[in-house]
Amino acid sequence: MNLRNRHFLKELDYTTAEWKHLLGLSAQLKQARRDRAEHKRLDGLTLALIFEKPSTRTRSSFEVAAYHQGANVSYFDETGAHMGHKESIADTARVLSRFYDGIQYRGSRQSIVETLAAHSSVPVWNGLTDEWHPTQSLCDMFTMRESSGLDDRDISFAYVGDARFNQGRSLLIAGAMMGMDVRIVAPAALQPDPDLVAVARRIGAGTGARVTITEDVSAVRAVDFVHTDIWVSMGEPKQVWAERIDLLTPYRVTTELLERTENPDVKFMHCLPSYHDLDTTVSQQILAETGKEVFEVTEEVFESPASLVFEQAENRLHTIKAILVATLAG
Repeated sequence: MNLRNRHFLKELDYTTAEWKHLLGLSAQLKQARRDRAEHKRLDGLTLALIFEKPSTRTRSSFEVAAYHQGANVSYFDETGAHMGHKESIADTARVLSRFYDGIQYRGSRQSIVETLAAHSSVPVWNGLTDEWHPTQSLCDMFTMRESSGLDDRDISFAYVGDARFNQGRSLLIAGAMMGMDVRIVAPAALQPDPDLVAVARRIGAGTGARVTITEDVSAVRAVDFVHTDIWVSMGEPKQVWAERIDLLTPYRVTTELLERTENPDVKFMHCLPSYHDLDTTVSQQILAETGKEVFEVTEEVFESPASLVFEQAENRLHTIKAILVATLAG
């Protein structure tokens, strides 16, 4: 399957067959790296990495994947390019695509990465926007496949927490594309947009996916994986923090919640970073502002044998490498 010169902006831009091709390529590249048999298919290429929002895993994955495959990268933070400030997004795309063979964008609005792609003559990859996180969902599908050994249609997972934004939306659509049993467990006010749910159900009608959207935490029963994400962002006003924590506390991933799955082999997943202790500045700020030491997952679960978070983090490397190889080398 040839995906050369394709953008990678959101899951819906790909067919199920194309998505599964990327997963298969990820497995091949991971095994080749382990066997010290990796072939450099991007030798001599150059990539522009634009980060308006910083990231440990996305930056590391793109940079290391590029280096493993022979490509070089240039990193632009929010002060390193004039995009949208002194130069339009469209003009930035037309300039950078004259120098670089591919462009990664991680930032806020989906419209920015879409505009970059519309005006770029080289592939553009979405490292994260408010609406979509396709590099993460590809990694998550790969990790669930790898960890369970199950056929895609036999995998069930629950995303528990605030499901309005990129992680909840991307898992909903990717899971539907894979034919999985997808359960979004969130307060009514924090559930995905109904139009997107309708899209997921239409996809599921063709793939055999089961899509459940519910407030009821008991919906985690019999799932193979429980996913969550952080509850508050530093981009949000502090006034919402205490209210958000109160609303989401029943959805916190605890040992008791995992026990409600009635699956002794259930696994926990998180895209990271996670506020599971008080060892970060952000978690200290949340505690100081709200007086609450309640985050999306307990330390007990995060550090338990059920936790796949670091295997999941590593798999960002292999799945992003697959995206680069597929869209640049074909």
